[in-house]
Amino acid sequence: MFKRILYMIVTILLISSVTFLLMQKLPGSPYGNEEKLTNVQKTVMNKQYGLDKPVAEQYLLYMEGVVKGNFGISLQFGNQPVSKIIATRLGPSVQLGIQAILFGTVVGIFFGIIAAMFQNTWLDTSASLIAILGRSVPNFVFAVLLQLLFAINLKWLPIGLWENGFASSVLPSLALAFAPLADSARFVRTEMIDVLHSDYIELARSTGLSEWEIAVRYGLRNAVIPLITVLGPMVASLLVGSLVVEQIFAVPGIGEQFVKSILSNDYFTIMGLTILYSTFLVVVILIVDLLYVLIDPRIRLIGGSEK
Repeated sequence: MFKRILYMIVTILLISSVTFLLMQKLPGSPYGNEEKLTNVQKTVMNKQYGLDKPVAEQYLLYMEGVVKGNFGISLQFGNQPVSKIIATRLGPSVQLGIQAILFGTVVGIFFGIIAAMFQNTWLDTSASLIAILGRSVPNFVFAVLLQLLFAINLKWLPIGLWENGFASSVLPSLALAFAPLADSARFVRTEMIDVLHSDYIELARSTGLSEWEIAVRYGLRNAVIPLITVLGPMVASLLVGSLVVEQIFAVPGIGEQFVKSILSNDYFTIMGLTILYSTFLVVVILIVDLLYVLIDPRIRLIGGSEK
């Protein structure tokens, strides 16, 4: 475990370093419309933000700040600390991500079980079609269709903004949920078809267990392991916000802020949000490895014997 945590720290530091170097090559100016500034103003601002120092010194100062949780000052959004911007905008993105993952995974697993139990029937075809559409159609297309149906035509839910509590989160969460739904249904179906034709499943049937009991008790447990591998990185991306969906629904989350910071060349905000996503990703990968052991203890035994 200690070695894994050490690898995580090294990975985050490497990503931070690469991001910093890429920002040095980014065209344009961090001050927006640079033509409006005189040379004297540029000199003063560069000195104020430490941009007049050599790149190596800027790098060391920035990495020192990252270690302390200080990602610098946003040059385009009121000179606020980047850490404050992240703190105020992380909540909506995390809420949407959790709701999307929970709904998409639960419904997707249900569809996958149905498709496997009724293989080559219309139920299997319907579930597979939903999975294909969920993976092939971009989530921003689903977002617009959901707005048109439930907000404009039926007027059941708000069309956007973040002013109506939970109701404002329903449509963007549904738009984001189609991807985990599709992946869950597809992987559960594939794995369960193999499991349900195994010898020990025939033995379970001979004991008088119903097909649903067999599917949930034996088939689902084996199908969840590869599913977790796929959902891990997706969880990280959803928790830190979907760029386009948050823009469509005017959600004040991390995704919307990331788009704005890129368009305005806000270097420190871009780097801070990139580090945030990277941290989420490596933490989720660690959690996925721990879940493997909880779901199937044999993985730990196999890993131990190999070591």
